[in-house]
Amino acid sequence: MTSLTLLGIKLKLNSKVITLEQIKKYIFHPDGNLHIVSINPENIIIAQENKEFKKVIEEAQIQLADGVGIILAAKTLNFEVERLTGVELMQALVKLAAELRLRVILIGGKPNLALMLADCYNHVYSKAKFLGLEGIINIKKPLKVEEEKIFSIVTSFKPHLLFTSFGSPEQELWLDRHKRKLKGIVCMGVGGAFDYLGEVVPRAPRFFQKLGFEWLFRLIIQPWRLVRQLRLLKFSYLVLKQRLSPSTL
Repeated sequence: MTSLTLLGIKLKLNSKVITLEQIKKYIFHPDGNLHIVSINPENIIIAQENKEFKKVIEEAQIQLADGVGIILAAKTLNFEVERLTGVELMQALVKLAAELRLRVILIGGKPNLALMLADCYNHVYSKAKFLGLEGIINIKKPLKVEEEKIFSIVTSFKPHLLFTSFGSPEQELWLDRHKRKLKGIVCMGVGGAFDYLGEVVPRAPRFFQKLGFEWLFRLIIQPWRLVRQLRLLKFSYLVLKQRLSPSTL
């Protein structure tokens, strides 16, 4: 495990192998909550301004070094960290579900996307059980009836794994607020993973991924991300500031 404080946020980052072992152990002996959060530069910047989100990140049982910016920031601060994206871990957990005959719920994403993915997985991984839910129309203002329906299904389906695609920080905050109802379930907000896995949005070619330029590929096909990518500049500046003046952050 690599422990470091990045821009005032305490992180505990493990390799893929250790992360999967931790998840398997929890599945066999569920105790309390297991919340997985993906850490990237944008989330780190959001957490600077959102204390509740910062608390959720720091208290999550598993943190993933998702963005390449986190890897570069760690190196700048003299730490070695293995990258593990949310998409990659979700794919690994779907295969694990088939291996262990687990029940999995997918919630959110674009209309019908979770249902389509669940149907696809049920066909490919017939030993596991997948269930897709539309979820919540406006995650910033969830309706009581929407949440009651979700938790009624969760109670009857008894999933081992639960993936939400609401976007950050909403998905992490939502999972944390309902953690009492999600005890014994591996919970993970996966952002746009449903889009990639459902092939709604093309994922960056392999060479873009290896170079750490997935953000550039996404910006090319989704220009509206420019405003979000501006957070990268702020992140880079603050990391450099921490490197030069570690006592100030």
